[in-house]
Amino acid sequence: MAMNPEPDVPANHDENRRTFLKQSSLLTAFALVPGPVVSAAAAQLDERVADAFEKVPLNLKVNGQKVKLSVEPRTTLLDLLRENLHLTGTKKGCDYGQCGACTVHVDGQRVNSCLSFAVMHEGKEITTIEGLAEGDKLHPMQEAFVKHDGFQCGYCTPGQIMSAVACVREGHAGSESEIREFMSGNICRCGAYSNIVAAIQDVKKGGQKV
Repeated sequence: MAMNPEPDVPANHDENRRTFLKQSSLLTAFALVPGPVVSAAAAQLDERVADAFEKVPLNLKVNGQKVKLSVEPRTTLLDLLRENLHLTGTKKGCDYGQCGACTVHVDGQRVNSCLSFAVMHEGKEITTIEGLAEGDKLHPMQEAFVKHDGFQCGYCTPGQIMSAVACVREGHAGSESEIREFMSGNICRCGAYSNIVAAIQDVKKGGQKV
């Protein structure tokens, strides 16, 4: 007995079937993904889109060099210096403005850079520890810190030196007690305070330009 011929199958049947299976598998996998994971992915996408639109232009003069870049409004001056400009001499300590490790000068005034948004300083002049020395010649305060061993581990030293320079410039280095008061915002966990005071007094008495 002759067998019935197989019914005609459309040429694109297999392709349509594969597409259907792929889509079904994708939908099933998506349905099994926990809600928080989906939300997190969406949030990351939102952040990338926001980054592209939220950056603002910023012009600064950093250690004598003009700098032009685009930053997020929430970027701190500390992160701008360390992450964008790679000036890592300014240290991130407590990140709450309590230790002074991040001290820099803005138009000659000492500032805790971790508490200051970069966009607040449009057109201003920023000086970091890298900008104190003149080439290979150390700043007088740097020399005094070396002479009096005003550092031990060294982590707080950049902020200490920047504050020490400001302390002399502000006219607050008249006595040991005054120096201690106006340097109180800078913490030295190694306890080298007496050596730091001696370094500041040395620069003050020497009359060097700071």
